[in-house]
Amino acid sequence: MLDRQLLKEVLDLALSAGGDFADIFVENKAVTSISCEDGRIERVITGVECGAGVRVLSGEATSYAFTNDLSRDSLLEVARIASHAAQGERWENCMDLRRKQVDRAFAIKRRPDQVSTEQKVTVVQAADRAARQVDREKIKQVQVGYGDVVQQVVMANSDGDFVTDERIRTRLIVQAVAMDNGVLQTGYEALGNVGGFELVEGDVADVLARTAAERAVKMLGARPAPAGRMPVVMAGEAGGTMVHEACGHGLEADLVQKGLSVYAGKVGQKVAAAAVTVLDDATLDVHYGSYVFDDEAVPAEKVVLIKDGVLQDFLYDRLTARQEKRRSNGHGRRESYQHKPIPRMANTYIAPGRENPEKIIREARQGLLVKKMGGGQVNTTTGDFVFDVAEGYLIVDGQVGPLVRGATLTGNGPEVLQQVEMVGADLGFTIGTCGKDGQGVPVSDAQPTIFIKQLVVGGTVSGQANGEIRRL
Repeated sequence: MLDRQLLKEVLDLALSAGGDFADIFVENKAVTSISCEDGRIERVITGVECGAGVRVLSGEATSYAFTNDLSRDSLLEVARIASHAAQGERWENCMDLRRKQVDRAFAIKRRPDQVSTEQKVTVVQAADRAARQVDREKIKQVQVGYGDVVQQVVMANSDGDFVTDERIRTRLIVQAVAMDNGVLQTGYEALGNVGGFELVEGDVADVLARTAAERAVKMLGARPAPAGRMPVVMAGEAGGTMVHEACGHGLEADLVQKGLSVYAGKVGQKVAAAAVTVLDDATLDVHYGSYVFDDEAVPAEKVVLIKDGVLQDFLYDRLTARQEKRRSNGHGRRESYQHKPIPRMANTYIAPGRENPEKIIREARQGLLVKKMGGGQVNTTTGDFVFDVAEGYLIVDGQVGPLVRGATLTGNGPEVLQQVEMVGADLGFTIGTCGKDGQGVPVSDAQPTIFIKQLVVGGTVSGQANGEIRRL
């Protein structure tokens, strides 16, 4: 999008008043978004977003300016504005802008920008029909959302790095609402990856939609969840919502350095059970949070955050890494050229163990089995969280018992990780858009089946999860 000579001019001007480091992020992003509600296509949005952001680091100060005008004059003006935050003498540097390359790429079978909008609409309509066919009387509302992004970026910095990259992501989301005798329940499923239109070809949309609708209908017949402190088994298919929210954010270096993380100052200390290893790996093939380079031209890498229960590392961008005189581990991410990069998760997960998931349920004996997580909240400073359970079952005498609804999980992330007694050999991923500091980035998270010795379960009835439930 921009030649190297112009990039050099911009970076040189950005450091003309001093400063320690400067970089430029140039983006051209084509987006398609299609939504269907009440059986009708409500919105078809296609567009292109283009622009550049220039950043200057000077000590602990950061200056960031951006523009949607990629002309030479506009880029130099943005660089001039960003340079005002710098202090000290002019920093002389001969930048040759070496092209950085890695021997890794994601295979794209059908580029979404080469697929017609009509074909994409057909997928959305097929998902809508499939969800409604599950139960035409009880399914009252279906929402289907399709989206794809083709993002081309150019990154260069005063260290001489020069990167060109293309990121392609595709996703499909289905939400179904069922109602019967005044009871309302929702089923939700999402699918997404670093890939093209091949993600939704074949019967994928039908299967995803039916799964969401069947869960909504099934939950209508669920009994009220028990309330109290009890053992909890979280199935691998529940995804890694808990590890992402209750643990992952607290491992981002900016929150740690600001004293807003419960994990601050605990590297080398035991923060989880010995069976727990937590990683963030942006190099995983096709997963929604994967990338070849982060948004600061740093190659993606696998980061071991917690190993055998001991805290090992945090997620760094260039700025937080500079403050500790270490290198970034490739987790500087931004929503677009209009945002400065900050430390963010990519694909965060608890590593699989050795136990058979069915054995874990048998040995739990009594408690709650969580098969699908809902939304929730977490305080990164303390690690306290509250999550909804979208699909849960009582465990009775080591067997999967009746379906329950209205359950919530309440606890403290570090304390819960300390109470993990068994870790399964499976691993289930979920996708999402993670929000932080007003920015959203695509992520995925995962966990194997895990047995938590005790967790506070909120519900609508009292008593233990042993089949003997007393109504309030």
